[in-house]
Amino acid sequence: MPPARGTTAVVAGPDVETTPLLRHSEVQASDDPDVVHWGGPDDPENPLNWSARKRWLNIILLSYMTFLTPFASSMFAPGIPQVLKDFNSHSIEMASLVVSVYVLGYAFGPLVIAPLSEVYGRKPLYITTSILFLIFTLGCGVSMNIGMLVAFRFLAGTAGSCPITVGSGTIADTFRQEERGRIMGLWQFSVLFGPSLGPVLGSWIAESYGWRWDFYVLAICTAVYIGLAIPFQDETYPVLLLERKVERLRAETGNQQLRSALATSAKSPRHLLFISITRPIKLLCGSLIVFGCSLYVAVGYGYMYLIFSTITRVFLDQYHFNRSTVGLVFLGVGIGQFISLGLFSVYSDKLLQKLAKAKGGQMKPEYRLPLLWPGAVLVPAGLLVYGWSAEYKLHPIIPIIGTGLLGAGTLWTLLPIGIYLVDAFTVYAASATAATTVLRSILGALVPLAGARVYDVLGLGWGNTVLAGVSVALTPLIWVFIRYGEVLRNHPRFEVKL
Repeated sequence: MPPARGTTAVVAGPDVETTPLLRHSEVQASDDPDVVHWGGPDDPENPLNWSARKRWLNIILLSYMTFLTPFASSMFAPGIPQVLKDFNSHSIEMASLVVSVYVLGYAFGPLVIAPLSEVYGRKPLYITTSILFLIFTLGCGVSMNIGMLVAFRFLAGTAGSCPITVGSGTIADTFRQEERGRIMGLWQFSVLFGPSLGPVLGSWIAESYGWRWDFYVLAICTAVYIGLAIPFQDETYPVLLLERKVERLRAETGNQQLRSALATSAKSPRHLLFISITRPIKLLCGSLIVFGCSLYVAVGYGYMYLIFSTITRVFLDQYHFNRSTVGLVFLGVGIGQFISLGLFSVYSDKLLQKLAKAKGGQMKPEYRLPLLWPGAVLVPAGLLVYGWSAEYKLHPIIPIIGTGLLGAGTLWTLLPIGIYLVDAFTVYAASATAATTVLRSILGALVPLAGARVYDVLGLGWGNTVLAGVSVALTPLIWVFIRYGEVLRNHPRFEVKL
């Protein structure tokens, strides 16, 4: 029997538009009978209370597409010499651009995609952007000149940024804080391992069938995801789900005054969308902690794509690998990430709980950050090993080991900060991730363009030494994040009105 007006179980809380730390499972009780929240802590409509099977099905589908779009970023890197030959180009910068322009799309897509997901929900964005990704990927495959290829690569990267940007929000929607370390580790592994595995398959396809088939295979895989996601992937955004519950109760009770406890405000959808679109930029430019985290991540991410865009040429010219096997050298990065993921998955949540127990029981987001220290050592070490061993043409396994150290270090950089931002900005996790993605993607696109020229001028040894020095110079930021992160997030002086 529908509840009568005034008898609905309700709670109210602060306006989430100005409270980024609000959790959809932790809204304070209210005496207002017209404010609707979940029907208790075990409400099955709350994504946090869904069955394990339902939550994992959504994560598996999300991880599939999250793997595919970074996979596309580097899949045809071994085929670049074929592309330049077909389009009669000999430019080193163009060879790097045709790879890195895809990552530049990652910088622009999140500015619109993340806000849209916080207005219209997660699933519509996943489906729509996947369809666009399919179209633009096919456009790459049929390109008639290098300019057309670069343009479609950029558009494909823009659409492909969706699962990377919104995925952290989906995880925050469906898993509690003490569970997120393992889930984020598995999901982020898709982001990191995709670029490492892509060239392995891409080199074989390009050599056997031509570089265009790299894109056709990607399009087929995307179509498979769309076919599965439409019937099986669920909407997880709690703000939208609770609003649907309110609409249902309005129809059942006739009480048009009912409103959601998670409602952002009474503003129009257009105004809300404008606020949401500007939110990632506000976080990036106005929050010292978000900017600092974004800068730290961006440098390591840029180095990884510098390796992806230049390593083919190094192993073709200096080690005389053939085009069908050169993609195997990218596995060094992936193996390093795979080993680190196993370690990270074991220690991340355990460290959070251990520090919380030792310091009063509260699980603070900053307890995720000590795991940045291994990355601070591995990234410069990997650059030095790779650079100097390749410079002196030592056995090829040694520079590959160097790239493995770099891959491991990148994982120990991206994962702690990624989980930290989800824990700190749960309702706005997608916007916080978007802010980080913007800066890291810009450097992911620009560092390869500049780095290729640095290698030509300084050589692989001294070129990578300079890059390692920059990485070491940034390590004091880790101490700042751990020591002052909570202050920078919560102090009124540093507050960002969202």
